[in-house]
Amino acid sequence: MEEPYSLYSLLLDRTARSVKQFAQRQFKELGFNVTVDQWLVLRQLYEHNGLNQRELAERVFKDTPTLTRIIDLLCSKGLTERVLHPEDRRSFIVQLTPDGVKKVEQLKPQIRAIRLKAWNGLGEEDFREFKRILSTINENLSSI
Repeated sequence: MEEPYSLYSLLLDRTARSVKQFAQRQFKELGFNVTVDQWLVLRQLYEHNGLNQRELAERVFKDTPTLTRIIDLLCSKGLTERVLHPEDRRSFIVQLTPDGVKKVEQLKPQIRAIRLKAWNGLGEEDFREFKRILSTINENLSSI
């Protein structure tokens, strides 16, 4: 018999994947013209505009090559731009364009509604316990 922790890890992975796949389908059906990963970058820049790529990669949990591709796509869509870092001419700051700001403000309420779909049927106590469990897992892993 498999140990229960393996089953919980599998369930956690499967649930995370299901949430992302559901959101991606909704993004496509609703014509958002961005992926879930692109949205994560846009949202971070909206909240913390003017990050270098390393800071941004840490905030969206992406490696540098993956983030570079995402930023390239967002730049080609006119939603972000790279500008020279004012203090380090070897690096760039990534920021939203005015169109990027409009895109985030347009999509935020719709994306909130998509995310709420996954939480349907859960109450305050469920959220508190879920947050506690996920925080404990993250703390366990951050100390390694």
